[in-house]
Amino acid sequence: MAEKLLKEALFAHAMPGQQLRCDLCAQHCLLKPGETGVCGERINHQGVLYTSNYGRLIAAHVDPIEKKPLYHFLPGSRSFSIAAPGCNFRCEWCQNWDISQASAQNDPKRLAYVSPQATVSQALNAGCSSISYTYTEPTVFFEYALDAARLAKEAGLRNVFVTNGYMTRDALEAITQFLDAANVDIKAFSDEVYRNHIGARLKPVLESCERMKAAGIWLEVTTLLIPGLNDDGEQLQALAQYIATRLGVDTPWHISRYFPQYQFQSVPPTSLESIALACRLGAEAGLKFVYGGNVSAWGETHCPNCGALLLSRQALSLAFNHLKDGCCPTCGTHIAGVWA
Repeated sequence: MAEKLLKEALFAHAMPGQQLRCDLCAQHCLLKPGETGVCGERINHQGVLYTSNYGRLIAAHVDPIEKKPLYHFLPGSRSFSIAAPGCNFRCEWCQNWDISQASAQNDPKRLAYVSPQATVSQALNAGCSSISYTYTEPTVFFEYALDAARLAKEAGLRNVFVTNGYMTRDALEAITQFLDAANVDIKAFSDEVYRNHIGARLKPVLESCERMKAAGIWLEVTTLLIPGLNDDGEQLQALAQYIATRLGVDTPWHISRYFPQYQFQSVPPTSLESIALACRLGAEAGLKFVYGGNVSAWGETHCPNCGALLLSRQALSLAFNHLKDGCCPTCGTHIAGVWA
């Protein structure tokens, strides 16, 4: 094995016959020697679990934090955003399928190695306030994210996961002390949708959200509305009520429009009426901050007490911020978030 090509992975449990169970995520893949997990990046090599994408970055960009989307976390700041190949989901509508799904083009061996130190240096040199582990699923490049997050924290940077939330309790606990914020994509409030279209289950995602909230990680939730799949009023109402009761009414909920991608090319884009319905149901459930995630008209933050316009966003960037020390300048109401 070439140095830095394969790195011994965390969360491996030995099973009979040189089999290994990978407990990084809730897939809990049972691997015989030579087999790879659902993610395509973790392999049982002669009875030892390795990750093949450590430091093999397939994307590295400077983004506004609003693009994650995070609307209540360091607004107007820049986040150094990285990804390695792989995903533990098989969403048929994946918006980043070209880098997340295993293919010859995404073979980590074809990608140059980037050390965690180099990633942190690039983030600092670009004037970023944080590093976001995003685009693909950060759980799948967990060992690298953990090493980079530790160094980033030492350098004064914040760390952000943009994730499907399918990590195990052990994995989340390993990175909690370095993780400042997360946006979790709750893809549907239906276990059937998760099983039939994603190859996963809903419950572990919800458990991760609740653990993040309990650990003090700033949490925002995103749902991509897909016509005929997860945009019915019953699902949306149940999801809004779940966020309000289990995660808190101050938890921002981003409702995003779907555009035809990957294996869902025949499904039309999300209508603005569906976005409006979700926003209304969120408000009726008591959520204070519901956003049309990629619809500018629904990207403003208003004071939940007096209605004053506090933050405005255009094209996933901050247009203005009227907050005063995290409070509404009109009535003094504290607005939940990480503002400084």
